[in-house]
Amino acid sequence: MLMFPREARYKVIAVNDAIVIIGGGPAGLFCALQAAGKGRAVVLFEKKPAPARKLLVAGSGQCNITHDGEIAGFFSRYGDHGAFLRPALLNFTNRDLIAFFADRGLLMQAEPGGKVFPETRRSADVLAVLLAECSARGVAIRCNEPVLAVERDGDGFLIRTGKAVVRAGVLVIATGGASYPATGSTGDGYAFARALGQPVTEVAPALTPVYVEDYPFTDLAGISFENITIAVYRGGRVVRRHTGDVLLTHTGLSGPGILDLSRFILPGDVLRVTFLDGANAEAVRKRVAGAVMEGGARQAKTALCDLALPERFVRRLLDLAGVPAGATCAHLQKKARDALVASVAEFPFTVARLGGFSLAMATRGGVALDGIDHKTMASRIVQNLYCIGEVLDIDGDTGGYNLQATFSTAALAARDITGLPTSR
Repeated sequence: MLMFPREARYKVIAVNDAIVIIGGGPAGLFCALQAAGKGRAVVLFEKKPAPARKLLVAGSGQCNITHDGEIAGFFSRYGDHGAFLRPALLNFTNRDLIAFFADRGLLMQAEPGGKVFPETRRSADVLAVLLAECSARGVAIRCNEPVLAVERDGDGFLIRTGKAVVRAGVLVIATGGASYPATGSTGDGYAFARALGQPVTEVAPALTPVYVEDYPFTDLAGISFENITIAVYRGGRVVRRHTGDVLLTHTGLSGPGILDLSRFILPGDVLRVTFLDGANAEAVRKRVAGAVMEGGARQAKTALCDLALPERFVRRLLDLAGVPAGATCAHLQKKARDALVASVAEFPFTVARLGGFSLAMATRGGVALDGIDHKTMASRIVQNLYCIGEVLDIDGDTGGYNLQATFSTAALAARDITGLPTSR
């Protein structure tokens, strides 16, 4: 337990029934406005000069707030933690989130791929709705006031900032993760949780690009492949497979397929990438081998390009296999033919490192889920403590899944705090 001094310079505010929320991102703001009202005092502390700086950069400032489709389709989008989120997602669905903003004049629009954005394409408009609701419901938002320490005090909590010590009956940690630290997400919540006896798992960047050793495609940055398979090998064994879009960068691999898979990747892993759409490695081997064997007098480059591979990429594969640019299929030696087949079917990339927190869209790890009641977001260890949003050990795929989890966990916690039954 933290023990901090009660110097005279601190003003002690004893609001025993107050709900104190640490963190002014979407989780904190949404929980605050949902919990406020009917005589309940809600105080939200935000260390930055204004709330939700990370929300403002979400989706390149356009705010991909959720995903379209049935909510049951969300459960598989959070790695191994979808089951934990099930009650929260069912209690406050993507349809509920869209309706919340529509009822306040901000309509949402789904793209063909399923991503949902505000029609205005402005993250600032999403934030404006949240702040307006907080104001209307009497939430006290105290910006530029970072929380320095928290301590258990009987059934309540003492929260110390640089300006005051606040005593509250309920504490909600909504500080976010550790990604995009310039926006204020620097992992403060993990220290607060530990100080109160709440276990925290090791954190690392998630939804982040992969840097590759001896990368051969530096000058092909910008070429992308849709719906291809990536297998993660560790110690010579497959530990994970994933299908998604992949982008070649100057230094390695990115794109939704790599970002989503990055939570499972470690330095030293080998990624074997199958570069044809929607097929497994063995099927691609047969397809490429057949195209080359039947190519006859056609150039190998043409045969491979006919498989819908980008020409610049094909030229590089030929070069790596030691095949002259104008070589015909009939004149390929078996070794060269096998090398081309392997390159398309299972090109190996050895992972040097992953992008750091400054590049990561989310954080892997956080407040341990076994210490949180997934039906309420309340601590199983500390009475009247709640943890919501990205401070939890949850990270979802790209496409709006992380923000949906943020709003859903916030809504579920607020329902429990206010004593309201869940909607489902």
